[in-house]
Amino acid sequence: MIQSYKRTSIAVAQRYAQIYPILSIFGPHQSGKTTLAKQSFPGYPYVSFEEIDIQADFNQDPRQFLAKYAESGAIFDEAQHVPALFSYLQGVVDASDATGRFILTSSQNFLLNQNIGQSLAGRVGFITLLPLSIPELDTKKTSLERVFLGGYPRLHKASMSPNEFYPSYISSYIERDVRQLKNIVNLSLFQTFMQLCAGRAGQLLNLNSLAEDCGISQTTAQDWISILEASFIVFLLKPYHNNFNKRLTKMPKLYFYDTGVAASLLGINSAEQLQVHFAKGSLFENFGITEVLKARLNRGLRPQIYFWRDSLGREIDLIDEWGGIQHLFEFKSGFTFNTSDAKNLEYFQKLMPNAHKFLVYGAPQMGGYGTIGRITVEDLDAIITKDSPKPHEP
Repeated sequence: MIQSYKRTSIAVAQRYAQIYPILSIFGPHQSGKTTLAKQSFPGYPYVSFEEIDIQADFNQDPRQFLAKYAESGAIFDEAQHVPALFSYLQGVVDASDATGRFILTSSQNFLLNQNIGQSLAGRVGFITLLPLSIPELDTKKTSLERVFLGGYPRLHKASMSPNEFYPSYISSYIERDVRQLKNIVNLSLFQTFMQLCAGRAGQLLNLNSLAEDCGISQTTAQDWISILEASFIVFLLKPYHNNFNKRLTKMPKLYFYDTGVAASLLGINSAEQLQVHFAKGSLFENFGITEVLKARLNRGLRPQIYFWRDSLGREIDLIDEWGGIQHLFEFKSGFTFNTSDAKNLEYFQKLMPNAHKFLVYGAPQMGGYGTIGRITVEDLDAIITKDSPKPHEP
C-alpha cells in the first residue's frame, strides 16, 4: 500500500499563510513540494505549470487566467515555467489585504528567487523542502541503509529499490532541468561531472582538480556547480566565520542534498557494498549534515551551519549555531568508540568552551566521553530542535 508522509513543514506552511499573501515552496524534484502544498491547503485549486496547455492558457491572457483564482486562491506548481506570473501576481495581491492566497512551488531555486526579488519582495514566505528526514520516515533501518536509500518520498512510498529509482531520477534531471538551466551540449560529460562530484562529497571543493579530471575548464566547472546548486543537487558548506586564527581554510566543502543520489552516481548497489566502499565515511557524514539541515529547514529556520578546519588538518565536521548556542559534530560511520575520535572536539574545547559537542556514530554508543556526547544520526533532530523555536513560530 502506497502511503503519504506527513511533513514537519505543514505547521510552518499554515503559519506563513496567515502572515504572507504568497507562500513559496522550494526543493528538489520529487521532494514532496506538491504533496505538502495539498496537505496544508486541501481546499485550494491545483494548477500545474508543467502542462504545456496550462502555460499557453496563462500566456494568452494572464489577467483573465489569474482572475479565476482571485477569490479562491490556488496552488501554482512549478511556477518557474511562467516567469511573467510573478509580475502579474504583484498586482493581484497588492489589491487586497488577504493572506495565504497563492502557493507557489519550484524545483529551480535561483529562477524563482530572481523573479520574486524583482516583483514580490516582502510579499512571500519561503519554505525549503528537502527529501524526507528520519523523523518523517519513522522506519527501522541501519545508518548505512538510510544513507543508501536516501529520502525521496516516491522511493519509500512505492517500496522501490534505489537501483530502480535513482538512475531514472538522475537521467530525467539531466535531460530536463539541465537543459532548462543552461544549454549544455554534452550531457554525458555533465553526468561524468556529477559522478566526480559524488566522489568528492565531504571534501574541500577544488575546482581546478575537478575541472582537470573532467576535461573541462575551471570556468565551466564553476558554472556546472552553480547548476547543481540551483536545482538542489549539491550545496556548499562554508568554513566557520569566527576567525580564531589566520590559518583557517577559506574553501567550502561539497555535499549532496540526498545521499541516495550520490550513492547511485558512485555505482553503489546495496548497503552491503557501501559498507566496504571508499566513500562510506564521507556519505555517512553527508547524511548526518543533511539531517541537521532538514531539522532547521523543516521548522522554517534559516540554517547556520559551517565546518572548521585549520592548516594542520584539525577539523570539525559540522558547527550548527542557533541563538548563541553552538553544536559541534564529528561523524564516524563505524560502530566502535575510540578516544582518538574525540581529539578534534577536545582541541576545539579551548576555542569554544561552552559549545555542545557530539560524536555521531553508525550504531548506538553507551553514554558520553567527558563533555562529549556519543549519539547516532537518529538523535540529531531532537538535539538540534531542543534549542530552536517551535515549528509554528515564524
